[in-house]
Amino acid sequence: MSATAATLADLVRRPSVNPMGRDLSGPEYLEGRVTDYLVQRFTAAEIPWARQPVTPGRDNVVARLEATVPDAPTILWDAHQDTVPAEGMTIEPFAPLVRDGRMYGRGACDVKGGMAAMLVALDHLRASPLPRRATVVFSATVNEEFGFSGARALARLWGDSAAVPADAAARQLCGGRPVAAVVAEPTDLDLVMQHKGAVRWRIRVRGRACHSAFPERGNNAIYPAGRVILAIEALAAELLARQPDHPCGPPTLNLGTIRGGAGVNLVPDLAVLEVERRVLPGESPVAARDEVITRIAAACESATVEHDPPFLESAGLADASADRAAAAWIESLAAAVRVGGAAGRRTAARYGTNASVFAEAGVPSVVFGPGSIAQAHTADEWIELAQVDAAAAALAATVAAG
Repeated sequence: MSATAATLADLVRRPSVNPMGRDLSGPEYLEGRVTDYLVQRFTAAEIPWARQPVTPGRDNVVARLEATVPDAPTILWDAHQDTVPAEGMTIEPFAPLVRDGRMYGRGACDVKGGMAAMLVALDHLRASPLPRRATVVFSATVNEEFGFSGARALARLWGDSAAVPADAAARQLCGGRPVAAVVAEPTDLDLVMQHKGAVRWRIRVRGRACHSAFPERGNNAIYPAGRVILAIEALAAELLARQPDHPCGPPTLNLGTIRGGAGVNLVPDLAVLEVERRVLPGESPVAARDEVITRIAAACESATVEHDPPFLESAGLADASADRAAAAWIESLAAAVRVGGAAGRRTAARYGTNASVFAEAGVPSVVFGPGSIAQAHTADEWIELAQVDAAAAALAATVAAG
């Protein structure tokens, strides 16, 4: 088994399921097993590392491999530790299986394959006799799948001096703001230069409960919730006609969940909806959310409708090519990918990543990694191992000065 396959297998067999906002616990939840593995790996390799607490039981890991040439810049390689849940999978989620050149398992594609490529690239750079023309800061962030809180905590390290005390070790190791970031996601070895952001929040429609034998004595919350749904549906259709030719696709609005009522013989006093508005690069998440709120208010003037603060809010990722220093590193990565035989195209995506958080913090970012988004989050998630090898080689080649 190759170094990349062995590393990926190590990661897959360590569950790191994101509970996705639910009050769940158990051996498969949260990132601690992957965090501990990374710490042990860096300790054995004598690569300096630090943990950055984000929330209880969830730590980012930061490691640093110094350049060997003077006045070298710092670049960031980031991969998130968490995966989506494993319910409904048709394979054993945490028993990595290799078949026909593919590795199967939860997270193999999103994004432990990309993490494995970065870890092996660090090993290659450390062992190579070639000079390293950049310092690489590697970050393994938590909670990417439900809120980007790990990426936001990492971005604090490049902020002002009003540091969070728990950040001190990671801040010292990270150093200053990197000139560019490569964020691991399954891109089929293409370079995603721009992608959407999103704002997600809960809507609470209030009513008054009573016995269903006397419904006139209550106020059924589900009825005005229906008007909320129709307002969302109408605006969602309108949005699809706005900038339909944008490389990231048009802005979108989606109603993801609705919960209301405790039994058929009760008049419900509450209905809760979860909505997501995906925004284009340059669009304001705040303004996008405000438009949804305004539309709902117009459709439900007499109802009690409350909007929780967003539990996720991120801008879209703009193309980093305008930054001269970042553009040089991006082109170096694209050239290395092409040397390895892949197309290395510059493209856009409809999903969101940690990259938009880093870009907002002043670090021009590109999204790159092995695997296809078509396999991410699937019931039989898998990745082509040859792509993991190719990604590791390309990442190392951007840093090693030949």
